[in-house]
Amino acid sequence: MDSLPDFVSLIQTVLAFVVALSIIVTVHEYGHYIVGRLCGIKAEAFSIGFGPKLISRVDKRGTVWKISLFPLGGYVKFLGDANATSAGVDEETMARLSADERRHSMHGAPLWARAATVAASPIFNFILSILVFALAMAWEGKPAVPPQVAELIALPEGSGDLRPGDRILAIEGVSLPDYSELSKITTPEQPSLSYRVLRDGTDMVVEGPQLAPPRAAQVLPQSAADEAGIKAGDVITAIDGQKIWRFDDLVETVTAGKGAPLTLDLWRPSEDGTGGSMLNVTLTPKIVDMPRPDGSFTSDYKIGLIAGSGFTPVTAHIGPFEALTGGMKQTWGAITASVSAIEHIVLGKISSCNLRGAIGIAEGSGAAAKAGAADFIWFIAMLSTAVGFLNLFPIPVLDGGHLMFHLWEGVSGKPPSDRVMNLLVSVGLALVVSLMAFGLWNDLVC
Repeated sequence: MDSLPDFVSLIQTVLAFVVALSIIVTVHEYGHYIVGRLCGIKAEAFSIGFGPKLISRVDKRGTVWKISLFPLGGYVKFLGDANATSAGVDEETMARLSADERRHSMHGAPLWARAATVAASPIFNFILSILVFALAMAWEGKPAVPPQVAELIALPEGSGDLRPGDRILAIEGVSLPDYSELSKITTPEQPSLSYRVLRDGTDMVVEGPQLAPPRAAQVLPQSAADEAGIKAGDVITAIDGQKIWRFDDLVETVTAGKGAPLTLDLWRPSEDGTGGSMLNVTLTPKIVDMPRPDGSFTSDYKIGLIAGSGFTPVTAHIGPFEALTGGMKQTWGAITASVSAIEHIVLGKISSCNLRGAIGIAEGSGAAAKAGAADFIWFIAMLSTAVGFLNLFPIPVLDGGHLMFHLWEGVSGKPPSDRVMNLLVSVGLALVVSLMAFGLWNDLVC
């Protein structure tokens, strides 16, 4: 019976991976399809998955829409394609087409139409990411100014006299007209801080929680904390018997330990919010390569906890323009971080274990789904950015490789010869398979 929870967890991980991948593939391939259709190119088939079809239907344009047995990708097959990758020409079909019909094939359409159709899919992946990030930001809002308490966080020592609705004027003697002044506050090693607040028109000083208590606002998937069973909301009260009050104390202790096992005392709030219980876990921090704002990386020991505030602030509405701008910045940040990571892996500055394969992605999908709908949707957006970025690599069989062929045709006036095309496609396929195998190897070994 002990194996039943593991089996259920495995099923959940597989389902989460299939759902995430299916959403991203559908958006990716729909980019090909809709732009190709707008450019006058006929799609013969649109498939989510490969292999034998499970269900299908034919629309009024003659396109076969289907879901296939193996949900690990998908494709759009256009008129004149020799196969699902659009890497070859079906000469027999092309020979039967009239001049007008050839214009509606992938290989008889103008260069601009073919290039637009190919480029559309990674662009659609980026659009999906931008929209998801924008909607998440619009939903969450941003901390309102002036700072005000919306809700208090469950902590083992409580939150002192701080109350929801309090407008915060100062903390530890530092005026707080907005959140930009938080960095000037030096918090002492103690469970509470001095807050000056405006409550019901009265200016008063009360005791309140640490700005960043040693609480797990979020637990990163596949981290040491996740593997040790730490949950979001848990508060670390002591490390190896030494009491701590601030998240910074946790970070400093983990870093100083240089990977040595740590015993953590945890306080876990009850579901009804009326109290909590004490737990004890032992974990071993993992070396993690973390990106810096300048694009470089730093390697240090981490346990995989994200800090949070001692209270939830009142939030203000974010307009559509600000949300979209934030979504674009988040997507661009994910792309630049990926470029920097690849560069540092190639140069040997960070571990190649940062490149994960299908198993790692599946585990990430399952962990995100387990954390909740919001985390899972955010994970899909991040994965969509990665898929869009990866497909722009100038490798034959990927969209970036097809765009390179189109660029060659635009410069030289003719496409590469069949012999060159076949050779490059074979090389590209070998590179993609090797990359997938390397990622899988990392999943099993790292």
